[in-house]
Amino acid sequence: MEFLQPSTWQEALAARAEFPDAVPVAGGTDVMVEINFDRRRPGALLDLTRITELREWSRESDADGARVRLGSGVSYTRLIAELGDELPGLAMASRTVGSPQIRNRGTVGGNLGAGSPAGDSHPPLLATDAVVEVASAARGTRFIPIIEFYLGVKKTALAEDELIAAILLTPASGPQQFCKIGTRNAMVIAVSAFGFALHPARRSVGTGIGSAAPTPRRAHEAETFLAGELEAAGLWDSRGPLPESLTREFGSRVSDAAAPIDDVRGSAAYRRRSLAVMAHRAANWAWNDYRKAA
Repeated sequence: MEFLQPSTWQEALAARAEFPDAVPVAGGTDVMVEINFDRRRPGALLDLTRITELREWSRESDADGARVRLGSGVSYTRLIAELGDELPGLAMASRTVGSPQIRNRGTVGGNLGAGSPAGDSHPPLLATDAVVEVASAARGTRFIPIIEFYLGVKKTALAEDELIAAILLTPASGPQQFCKIGTRNAMVIAVSAFGFALHPARRSVGTGIGSAAPTPRRAHEAETFLAGELEAAGLWDSRGPLPESLTREFGSRVSDAAAPIDDVRGSAAYRRRSLAVMAHRAANWAWNDYRKAA
């Protein structure tokens, strides 16, 4: 197994082009586990830890408004400490990742690259309409909407010569939530997970379902339903209490959007039920925060 250790972004892209079977490593929290258990034997490892720009984040503005450019090598620990107010849903999810040691090493970019349906960062990224910035030496940079990034179980829209440079996110304009069900509170892979975001400026709702389908996915019909009911009842403006029946129906529609399986971590029925409960609770928590901010 070859070990490649570029010191610049251009060197990394050149190495990726020359060794398309090389597995990128940032924190190594997923890759090294697979190697240690002999589940994976790549021809080469591409160490990205020396690429300074991947460990940086910045605030940007363009025609679409303000956004955060999160380098793919920014750790969960830094995201929580430095961006918790601007990216609250993603920060909540980051707090559930492994142990402090794992959070010090692990990255959202690595979570995306692995493409696991159970990755903790995927639901909040979906709920907030993130965009993935990728690049190759031959074709330059392109931007992939998060909804188009997941193609199958551990399969993403990345071409074989591309690397993830950054994730682009709009700072929160309303409350966000993240919920996760597991066999214990920490150091566990999610049985199911749910991300939720209120977008008051455009009067819409965002969702993200994790660990309950072949890929992370949104509950589009549930989003449209809840946003429409809020508009019809004038709740966006009045910020009145949410009817219990409304949030329970929303939870049911989120559950219907999933396509879970039975496995060693949980049954399909349990995953559907847990999603309904998490969606119901997340919507209420976020709405209560929205009312308090009036």
